[in-house]
Amino acid sequence: MGDAEITASRWRSVEVGRVVLFSKPSPYAGKIAVIVEIIDHKRVLVDGPSEDASLAVPRHSAQLSNIALSPIVMEKVPRAIGHGPLAAKWKAQEVEKKWTATPFAQSRDKSAKRKALTDFERFKVMRLRKQVRFEEKKALAKIRATAKA
Repeated sequence: MGDAEITASRWRSVEVGRVVLFSKPSPYAGKIAVIVEIIDHKRVLVDGPSEDASLAVPRHSAQLSNIALSPIVMEKVPRAIGHGPLAAKWKAQEVEKKWTATPFAQSRDKSAKRKALTDFERFKVMRLRKQVRFEEKKALAKIRATAKA
C-alpha cells in the first residue's frame, strides 16, 4: 500500500490574535485590527491599537462578513486581552510593518495610487512604458543579430 500524506488545510482560521482587514460596508473600511474574542459564529470582538490615530479601530463587535482574514497572527494573545497590553504586543510584534509587507497590502496601495492618477499622469506612465518596451526590443534585436553572426 502507498503512503498517504496528511496535510492541514490552508484556510485562514478565525482565531484570537488573527489580524483582520475591514471591507467596504464598515465605517472602518481599509483599517486593520486584531481579533480579541470570538463572540459567536458570525461576530468577533476586534481592537485596532494603531499608533496612527487615523488608522486606529476602537474595540467593538464586528461581523465576519465585513472583515477579511489576513495571514498575520499575533503570537501569545490571550482571550479578551485589554487595550493597553494589546497595544504593547501590537507594537512589539510590529504588526503594521508586517501588514505593509504583505502582497495584499502592497497591491491595495498600488491600486489606490493608480486610482489617484490624473489624466496627464496616466499619459506620462503610458509614454514611459512605451519607452521601456522600445529599449527592450532594441536590446533583444542586438542579441539576435550577434547570435546569427
